[in-house]
Amino acid sequence: MKCNICSAKIEQTFLEKINGAYMKVKGKQKVICPVCQKQYSKEELLAKL
Repeated sequence: MKCNICSAKIEQTFLEKINGAYMKVKGKQKVICPVCQKQYSKEELLAKL
C-alpha cells in the first residue's frame, strides 16, 4: 500500500495490518503513513485528501 499524501510505501505486519492509519473522506477510506500523521494535524490531513 502507498500513502495517499506522500506516495511512500507503508509497511505491513505479518498479519497484513498496516503501520499507519485509515481516514474516511467522502465515503472512501484513505491510507496515511506514520510520517504524515506526525507531520500534519487532523485538519491539514483532511485538507490534503
